[in-house]
Amino acid sequence: MDVKEKFLSETWFEYLNTLTGKEKPLWGKLSAQGMIEHMADSVAMAYGKQNLQLQTPVEFLEKAKAFAMSDKEFKPNTKNSLMSEEPEPLKHNHIKDAIQELHEEVSAFFSFYQHQPQAMVTNPFFGDMNYKEWVHLLYKHARHHLKQFGLIE
Repeated sequence: MDVKEKFLSETWFEYLNTLTGKEKPLWGKLSAQGMIEHMADSVAMAYGKQNLQLQTPVEFLEKAKAFAMSDKEFKPNTKNSLMSEEPEPLKHNHIKDAIQELHEEVSAFFSFYQHQPQAMVTNPFFGDMNYKEWVHLLYKHARHHLKQFGLIE
C-alpha cells in the first residue's frame, strides 16, 4: 500500500472522525457533513457506481487531466459545475453516518480495482482514468476538503 492509498483508507478517517458537524468552513458553503457526503459521491464516481456525463470539451481534456495528475492543489472556492450554488440537503441524520458511508465507498473503491485492476472509469472533468490516477485525484480532493475545515495546512 503506497502513501496515498494508506491516506485514503486510514489517515483521512482519523481527521474526519475529529469533526462534530458544527465546524465552519474556511471557504465555501458546504458544512462538514455536506463535505463528507460530497466526498462519498466522489469516491462512488471513481469506481463507476455513479456515472456522470463528461463536462469538459474534448479539446480541453489533455490540459484538464494534466492538472488533475499534477501536485498543484485545487484553489479554495473551486467551482464544480455539477454542484448547485446552494448545498444539497444532507442525506444522513448524523455526521458519523456520513463518515460510515464514505468508509463503505472507499472500501468498495479498493475492492472494485482489486478485482478489475485494468478498469478505466470516466471522470466528468478529467476523462478516462485508471486506478492510480483515481487514487491521486481522490487524495488531492480529500486534502483540499481537509484544508477547507482547517484539519491540515
